[in-house]
Amino acid sequence: MVALPRLPDPVLAFAERGPAWAAYVDALPGRLGDLVEEWSLRAGTELWWGETAVVLPVRDPDGSAAVLKVAFPDEETEHEALALQHWGGDGAVRMRRADPRRRALLLDRLERTDLGGGWDVADCEQVAALYPRLHVPAPPRLRRLSEYVGRQVEPLRALPPQAPLPRRMVEQCLSLVGDLAGDAHCDGVLVHGDLHYANVLATDPDLSRWVAIDPKPLSGDPHWEPAPLLWNRWEELAGDVRGGIRRRFHAVVDAAGLDEDRAVAWTVVRQVLGVLWVVQDAVAAGSRLGPAERDHVTRLLSVAKAVQE
Repeated sequence: MVALPRLPDPVLAFAERGPAWAAYVDALPGRLGDLVEEWSLRAGTELWWGETAVVLPVRDPDGSAAVLKVAFPDEETEHEALALQHWGGDGAVRMRRADPRRRALLLDRLERTDLGGGWDVADCEQVAALYPRLHVPAPPRLRRLSEYVGRQVEPLRALPPQAPLPRRMVEQCLSLVGDLAGDAHCDGVLVHGDLHYANVLATDPDLSRWVAIDPKPLSGDPHWEPAPLLWNRWEELAGDVRGGIRRRFHAVVDAAGLDEDRAVAWTVVRQVLGVLWVVQDAVAAGSRLGPAERDHVTRLLSVAKAVQE
């Protein structure tokens, strides 16, 4: 029997999200133990976690430092291993081994220092510097962005009038999705999908090299990519939300050489879809939006408005 650290209380709390999450939490100790044994790893004494995965520091059979990641099995994590394999450690963390069925990855161990502590505009430029390495031709098995956003058209049209989303923004999003999803450039490039400050880690203590982690990959359009840089680190925008969003947006667009109009369009689409999903979650739970959900909606709509002004 492999000795593993106990699941921390925040990980145990994942089970409160619903039956699928409860099943994931219940299976974690056995799954981690099986993988450690099967892959001849030496487990560390602590366990790290994020929003959708746990990470166990381990030693590979050769003694080198690595981490064993086991993610919640959903659509967003389905092709994480495929994307990391395709990048081969260029711009993203290097994957040593994977079991996609169990959502298990053996990865190089990185520093636990992300881009959360510097000047946000400079950090946007740092993230943009990764784009040329990550935005390579997508492997054919990846979900396509055109299909991903196309599935949202009918739910958007069905939003009730009392939804916390101006109808003009719904109509704008539907028009943009129609134009963008039918465009020849909508699909074909491997995009990370969730590339923000906390998903870029240093590879060494000198912070001389940075790589991406935790992709939610799609075969898509590079202009899909900047939006998460705008809604994360929100508290730093206090006092000048509009100006702060626009500074970040132009920093990443300019540094990456993106088309501004196309980046605006995809950013608006992502914000409106984000509101849609908040509403859908509340309906599924049989509840109204609480303060946290209303704040999140306000944040998303603020980003959509700011990039268009």
